[in-house]
Amino acid sequence: MAGDKAIQCSLQAAWPADLPAADERELLTAGRALLRADATGIGRAKWPAVFPDALQEVAPAFATARFRIQAAIARRNGSPDKAVVHLVWAGMDRGGTFTDLRITEWHFTRTTTQKGASTWTPQPRT
Repeated sequence: MAGDKAIQCSLQAAWPADLPAADERELLTAGRALLRADATGIGRAKWPAVFPDALQEVAPAFATARFRIQAAIARRNGSPDKAVVHLVWAGMDRGGTFTDLRITEWHFTRTTTQKGASTWTPQPRT
């Protein structure tokens, strides 16, 4: 997967890091999980606001065994309380077509609880 490293380096060069490391890790973990849920159908129930049909049976668009995230970065998106996760991935669809260098973005907003803890919340696609 040497190509994946080159893609990751290209993303990082195009968009220099601008988030605290802990925020970036949290966003990348969530972004990867969201993409996996979106593409394979696995885990959609965790985000009902993003996947309102999560309780319905959804045929996965991509096979879990033939799905791979090639590169990912998380960056601010206009303000300190907004972020976007850029993901480059590869997968084989139900028809057997394998494509790589697919690009997906997930947008997040930072929310703060009454106790002062903050978390990143994924935004539904519009």
